[in-house]
Amino acid sequence: MKTCASECNDMAQIRAEIDRLDCELITLFAERWTYITRAAEIKKPIGLSARIESRIEEVASKVKTHACAHGLNAQFYETMWRMLMESAISHEEDLMEAEENPK
Repeated sequence: MKTCASECNDMAQIRAEIDRLDCELITLFAERWTYITRAAEIKKPIGLSARIESRIEEVASKVKTHACAHGLNAQFYETMWRMLMESAISHEEDLMEAEENPK
């Protein structure tokens, strides 16, 4: 059951809510990963590269805007998202290469 931060009365409640959020974040990242995999499947036959610099910058800009809107450190979340994007690009490249060179 979700409890607002202001309603938590002790560290056990705080930790339980942080653990709940961590689980939700991982679930969202797993869902995001399915789209990364599908992107590789779509990009390969139409000749798109896994790395599209304009898209990287577009996503980074959106992340900074969303972070600022929520009172978060935009630079931190941009850096974190760039790491996420690099991992996604690497995954796409691996999938696209595997499709080229099946075992």
